[in-house]
Amino acid sequence: MFTGIVEEVGTVTNVLDTGGDLRVSIRGQQVLDGLQIGDSVAVSGCCLTVVKIAGQEFTVELSKETVAKTAPRWLEGKGVNLERAMLATDRFGGHIVSGHVEGVGEVLDVSAEPGAYVLTMRAPGMGRYLIPKGSLTVDGISLTVVDVGGPAGSSLDLPADVFTLWIIPHTLEVTTLGELSKGSQVNLEPDLLVKYLERLTLMRQEGQGHVQQTS
Repeated sequence: MFTGIVEEVGTVTNVLDTGGDLRVSIRGQQVLDGLQIGDSVAVSGCCLTVVKIAGQEFTVELSKETVAKTAPRWLEGKGVNLERAMLATDRFGGHIVSGHVEGVGEVLDVSAEPGAYVLTMRAPGMGRYLIPKGSLTVDGISLTVVDVGGPAGSSLDLPADVFTLWIIPHTLEVTTLGELSKGSQVNLEPDLLVKYLERLTLMRQEGQGHVQQTS
């Protein structure tokens, strides 16, 4: 489990294709402190298992499914957002993040505003999970949705699967968000609690969500 508070930006140093699966090595600093083989690391929002540690690099493996369902981050020289799995004693600065990418979003526009940059993004098939001022993980970063279209949205000018984010300069400096431009793809994970609520609601609608009493 993660919080969406990025610890550092690492660099992909090597990518080995093993028949569609990938073995990816990443250079980092802070995340290597105490890191062990078998630990989980969120790499641009994707929860991956460490299989090797050597010097200032660690290696993870991605299945064909993971490669197909995530943004094209797996290239040598590419910057990636890194976060170690949270400790029970850590400050909970973001929100509950599982590291299970729901889908790939697209940057529609980047514009400058006083004190911030505004990113307009599309989240195909995920409009039902977006609410104004709700939480969303973008490339492993816990962010707050500002405006979103559709029913119960805050902007009549936006479709239901389009939303905006206001990014402060500090976040741009310590994450990969500053590299994004129109057309860039990003990993998206909606708030996990919203997905549980959706599942519970659908089960109840089908008469399968009741709790049986036992004696």
